[in-house]
Amino acid sequence: MLDVTRLRVIDAVARNGSVTAAARELHYSQPSVTHHLARLEAETGAQLLQRAGRGIRLTEAGRLLADRAAEIIGRIDAVDAELAAHVGLSAGRVRLAGFSSAIGSLVPGALAVLAGKHPGLGISLLDTHPPEALELLRTGKIDVAIVFRYDETEPEPSGVRLHHLLDDPLYVLSRDRTAELAGLRDATWIAGCDRCRSHLVSLCAAEGYEPRIAYTSDDMVVMQALVAAGLGVTTMPGLALRTHRAEGIVATELPGSRRHVYAATYGEPPDPPAIAALLTALAEAAQL
Repeated sequence: MLDVTRLRVIDAVARNGSVTAAARELHYSQPSVTHHLARLEAETGAQLLQRAGRGIRLTEAGRLLADRAAEIIGRIDAVDAELAAHVGLSAGRVRLAGFSSAIGSLVPGALAVLAGKHPGLGISLLDTHPPEALELLRTGKIDVAIVFRYDETEPEPSGVRLHHLLDDPLYVLSRDRTAELAGLRDATWIAGCDRCRSHLVSLCAAEGYEPRIAYTSDDMVVMQALVAAGLGVTTMPGLALRTHRAEGIVATELPGSRRHVYAATYGEPPDPPAIAALLTALAEAAQL
């Protein structure tokens, strides 16, 4: 049977890229890390590491085991959170991750209501993009992920359950005039995160052109500042405009264009009481 401590060691080596850095993170001595890796190779019967110059690198078998180790460790850590959540709303804790515009609009109100109703419930919060949030959810490092997707977005990983919160309208932002997508063939574009950039390209392709993207940022404030300065145009969802709206920009809604916002959980229902309470609070905040 594989030892969990040794799985934590190879996970740390894979993430940090060296035995020395892994030892520092785990607060182990370097010889202790080396010993655990040697024992892990003996237990698995596979070569997990190989020399690379003055350092080491994982073999294909090592990378496979490290990937699985990250998931196993995450699920073990998730058990602790789930057990705490099952204790009840007076002692539970929930780990939440979400994208910036949801954190700036939906989350504060939901957490404030939750704190008023259940002051003993602990909530941690991480700002990250949907693909990263879903990976954290899959590997048990968080309990709830707030994500968005477009119609063409690839399906979520197996085991992820989506709880619909709202459909967020999309807008074209420009400085001087109400703009329609078809009339912006020659415009300079400002693109957002990878998922939003892909959707922008799809929207423009439907109008028969490829957008000329000169600037890229996943910061909604920066994107709006670039538009306000007359440096380009962009698309932006309603939640982002609710969070921040710069002076001097004109927002024109794109008919029929929406991104779908969900709270995602992992595994079979029912959700523990603390997680269910957070989902309810988020759903209520989304209706405001």
